[in-house]
Amino acid sequence: MATAQDAAAAGASPLQQAFQNFNALPARQKLAMMAALAAAIALAVGVLLWSRTPDYAVLFSNLEERDGGAIVTALQQQNVPYKFGAGGAAIMVPADRVHDIRLQLAAQGLPRGGLVGFELMENQKLGVSQFHEQINYQRGLEGELARTIQSISSVAGARVHLAIPKRTAFLRDAKQPTASVFVNLYPGRNLDAAQVAGIVHLVAASVPNMSNDDVSVIDETGKLLTNKADPLRAAGLDPTQISYVQELEDTYARRVDTILEPLVGKGNFRVQVAADVDFNRVEQTDEIYKPNPEPDQAIRSQQKSEAITRDPNAKGVPGALSNQPPVPATAPITNPASGTATTQDNFQTKNTSVTTNYEVDKTISHTRHAMGAIKRLSVAVLVNHRKQTDRNGKETMVAPSDAELERINKLVREAVGFNAARGDTLNVAASAFAPETFETAPALPIWKDPDMIAMAKEALRYLILAAVLAYVAFGVIKPLMKSITPPPRAAGDEEEDAAMAEGEEGEEGARTTLSHAAQVASSYEAKLARARELAKGDPKMVANLIKEWMGVNEEARK
Repeated sequence: MATAQDAAAAGASPLQQAFQNFNALPARQKLAMMAALAAAIALAVGVLLWSRTPDYAVLFSNLEERDGGAIVTALQQQNVPYKFGAGGAAIMVPADRVHDIRLQLAAQGLPRGGLVGFELMENQKLGVSQFHEQINYQRGLEGELARTIQSISSVAGARVHLAIPKRTAFLRDAKQPTASVFVNLYPGRNLDAAQVAGIVHLVAASVPNMSNDDVSVIDETGKLLTNKADPLRAAGLDPTQISYVQELEDTYARRVDTILEPLVGKGNFRVQVAADVDFNRVEQTDEIYKPNPEPDQAIRSQQKSEAITRDPNAKGVPGALSNQPPVPATAPITNPASGTATTQDNFQTKNTSVTTNYEVDKTISHTRHAMGAIKRLSVAVLVNHRKQTDRNGKETMVAPSDAELERINKLVREAVGFNAARGDTLNVAASAFAPETFETAPALPIWKDPDMIAMAKEALRYLILAAVLAYVAFGVIKPLMKSITPPPRAAGDEEEDAAMAEGEEGEEGARTTLSHAAQVASSYEAKLARARELAKGDPKMVANLIKEWMGVNEEARK
């Protein structure tokens, strides 16, 4: 006959039975189980947090060594996790705290930068000599100029060195100041002539009595960017013109590629174009006069003048007699002279002048030639031999025929706008291309491959996480749950419990009615076998049951 407590325990759910069994355990065992469960949960959470890699973002990059050390010290004092990236050139912190940390470091004046400006003059000490003041002023001016030059998009860093001579009262002994500028450019960037001229003008305008010719600019490779003896600079060429020539040559090359690719196939030809471009700016003014016009053309103006003079004729015999004074005159008795003789002795002179102005044809022309005109174009085309398969399936390389080369020549002439009068040249040749050879670097072993190492580290992290979780689940939680949960019941036990539940009417000492099958199963031998199995499967429960029978638990509770 089963008691009412056993019947109630038999009718409870597994979760309720687990709580009842847990409450039935001694206090020391309860504490041990709770401590083990807490330790397992803490271990699982710790492993999860360890395996979770936070997202890092760049805090600062390309810092001076002094600034990098100060920033790392500040991060350590604030207990901020950090790591180095990009080969140690960048400091990385958790992405969700980047902006906060930047503001905190800015409040501390970090990063200070490797350059000092005019803030050097703010903390002047009393009693500093004039020499130290001049040196500090020069350092501050150099730092300010370097900061300004670093603001150019292509410049990563800059240093300015000023050589300012000491002032003198004698003009013939005075020396002009000079400057040297070092610029460190970003990879793939360069400074064009206009930017270099801007840097030179900036430095020269910041120092009194300094001319542009006294400023030198060099880059990180040691190349002098202000080389006044450069023939390209002397010729007035600049990177814009060089870029225009390259773009022009590429345009002609693309035209040839477009026309030849469908004919001979992609990769079976090579094209090179060289353009001679005239960048001279020419302005020409012509004033042309036609030859002397015909008399019948339009008369613009005409002037005519005529002069008549009358002079007496010369008398006497040339010689000495004509030079002597005349003798006294006598009056001979003769016949008077006739009028004809008097008329013959007079001499008449007539002068006529005529000036005629005609309209003159004149042509004035002003011509301005545009820059960038093509003076000469040179084109070279190399055609590869084509593959040909014979009857046996063997492939051979066959050179293109003369007719094919002539057709290619005509197509290229039309594509580039060939002009023989301009001096253009075109050369089309056929040759077998050499096989392409690629130098492959030796393969790294698997254990030295960076990608494999990173993958192995990631897999090891997840493997450790899975092992810890498995240990917590099967090594701690499962034994604890097994110790407090009842074992599964057999089919006969369920029927017996149901019969006991149906026949239970009161509390202790109540009569129960069992079915015929239950009466057969409740024989002495069956009960003894069931008790043995129960004792073997769950000895703690049997011990607690015996204690209940003996009243030990009730005395302990009292």
